[in-house]
Amino acid sequence: MKEEIKKIIEKAISGQSPALTGEDFLVEIPGDKNHGDYSTNVALVLAKRLGENPREVAEEIKNKIGANKIFSKIEVAGPGFINFFIADKYFTDNLKNINKNYIKKAEGPERGRRIIIDYTDPNPFKEFHIGHLMNNAIGESLSRIFEFQGAKVKRVCYQGDVGIHVAKAIWGKSQKPELAWGQAYAYGAEKFETDENVKKEIITLNKVIYNRSDKNINNLYNQGKEESLKHFDRIYKKLGTRFDYFIFESETVPVGKKIVEKNLGSVFEKGENGAIIFKGEKYGLHTRVFINSEGIPTYESKDLANALIKYKKYKYDKSVVITANEQSDYFKVMLCAMEQINPDLAKKTKHIGHGMLRLPEGKMSSRTGKVITAESLIKKVEELVREKIKDRQLSDKEKNNITEKVAIGAIKYSILKQSIGSDIVFDFDKSISFEGGSGPYLQYAFTRANSVLAKAKKEGVKGSFKKIPDKITQLEKSISYFPEIVLKAETEYEPHFLVLYLTELAGMFNNYYAKNKIVDKSDELSPYRVAVARAFAEIMKNGMWMLGIETLEKM
Repeated sequence: MKEEIKKIIEKAISGQSPALTGEDFLVEIPGDKNHGDYSTNVALVLAKRLGENPREVAEEIKNKIGANKIFSKIEVAGPGFINFFIADKYFTDNLKNINKNYIKKAEGPERGRRIIIDYTDPNPFKEFHIGHLMNNAIGESLSRIFEFQGAKVKRVCYQGDVGIHVAKAIWGKSQKPELAWGQAYAYGAEKFETDENVKKEIITLNKVIYNRSDKNINNLYNQGKEESLKHFDRIYKKLGTRFDYFIFESETVPVGKKIVEKNLGSVFEKGENGAIIFKGEKYGLHTRVFINSEGIPTYESKDLANALIKYKKYKYDKSVVITANEQSDYFKVMLCAMEQINPDLAKKTKHIGHGMLRLPEGKMSSRTGKVITAESLIKKVEELVREKIKDRQLSDKEKNNITEKVAIGAIKYSILKQSIGSDIVFDFDKSISFEGGSGPYLQYAFTRANSVLAKAKKEGVKGSFKKIPDKITQLEKSISYFPEIVLKAETEYEPHFLVLYLTELAGMFNNYYAKNKIVDKSDELSPYRVAVARAFAEIMKNGMWMLGIETLEKM
């Protein structure tokens, strides 16, 4: 509808000088429903260019648009906004098109394009912490949004299986075999910082690991990597993520080293200590090391290789890399270097930085005292959910299923409800609330709609639009906004638009449910209300799928 209104406006203002296109002005869904179903600032933009009164320009545009069957009313408001009230028939006609094949009809600007999304990226030998959990929720949601909009998406997990962190973990494990790998890393990391002799041992061990020159160390390394990856797989399964490719830093080391050495003297240069560096100052950035003084490739050179390896695996049109905000400056330098070497891949690459996930102080602590693991957070939320549903008449199997899905939904909602770049303080009580603003709230609204549809089927009330009420509610209108909200989430790489929309929509349905007896054989409008409930359930199912939140039959 936004695009349709833009076309109508463009036609009305055609011939104006200076000319305007749909790119120059906005058509938006107003927050205040009294301001219409859609609103535009075109008159303000045009008036500024013409040096005229915006309200007068708005009235002129309104008159030129004239009568149109799409609109029930057009108003000029405020300093010159034009508000459009859409005819009910448009909304009810749209509801008829929402069915189980709805997902196949969605289209976005990336439709048919190949996109590879790099996210989660936990390092073997270390803990899978809540930062990885946040990264996974964002990456999985964006992957699904692109898929829903028709893109051909591949998921990749890039993991550091070499580097000083591995040496710290293996040293820790060799000293204390009883420790789990994440704990062994924490122990080794602590000793690395506090004991100079241990630091030297770990630096030497790091070279041994790179060279694969010690059989016993190799065996310990293989054991640790295998155990870590199996552990990660269990978490991915719980989170609903399936990666298409796993790329390891050990694969990128020789490739990255070759790329840097090949471009030494042109893109890269020797530093004072023999390291190979990229002088970012030439481009308004900062200098970074790509091969250190020990001759070992750094993250920077490995990321150059990673882009090339990904492209060989999947000839992508776009590569999206998701990391914490703290790596944003790093990525600017790395992508600048890539632009000098492989401008085509650099142009295809988009980096997204996200904020930090924190817990209220004193609420939880990790086993290491330094890192809060994803598992510990999930377990804590599951305990709260289990306590909340303990008195419900459900089997143990049902309770276990609900507990896990509600807990994961609660965590994902808490992560995705804000803009990706924002830090989040996880609120345990709000996360599992059934009253609003939570994953369980969305799940419960869907379950309620599903229950209504089951009742309608049992009582023989089929959804139809043969009889339509004289005036529709905001629920029907808001259901129709779904494609535009998804498009916004896609183009702005922001799942929180979808979260806010679904939360508001769930509230509208709950209100609709409270005010109307939806299933009532004696009511001629009951089939219409059942059809509305079916459309709502379909939108919620698709929307929640894009957020990675599972639907439930019972709650």
